[in-house]
Amino acid sequence: MNKVVYVPAHFAPIYDKKRVDVPTGIYKKRMFSKEEVECTRSEEQVVKSGESDCLVDGQRLADDIAQAIASLNEQGYEVVTVIHTTSGAYDYKYGSGSNSGYGYGYGYSYTSGATIIAREILN
Repeated sequence: MNKVVYVPAHFAPIYDKKRVDVPTGIYKKRMFSKEEVECTRSEEQVVKSGESDCLVDGQRLADDIAQAIASLNEQGYEVVTVIHTTSGAYDYKYGSGSNSGYGYGYGYSYTSGATIIAREILN
């Protein structure tokens, strides 16, 4: 008996540098008040700001495929093949009118996942 498993790809995270206020653990009293306020310092940190719309996270996909294969092996299956699924995206613009009559378009493809086909090991 055969088993088919699909492993989806995920887009790569995008990181940006951002200034954030970090607590110092030092408290000071406010002037003319008994209230204590924690002091902070500003520092630059790298934070995740989103995901790419065209770049696949190859390392994560490889790790996910390896995990799926290990799971299949534990269940008594032998991998026969791994097929990568390709998807695409495009955009275009066309103008018309008295001063125009142009158009352009572009497209690209990316790996959207992998299909693993495995065969049950019979003893």
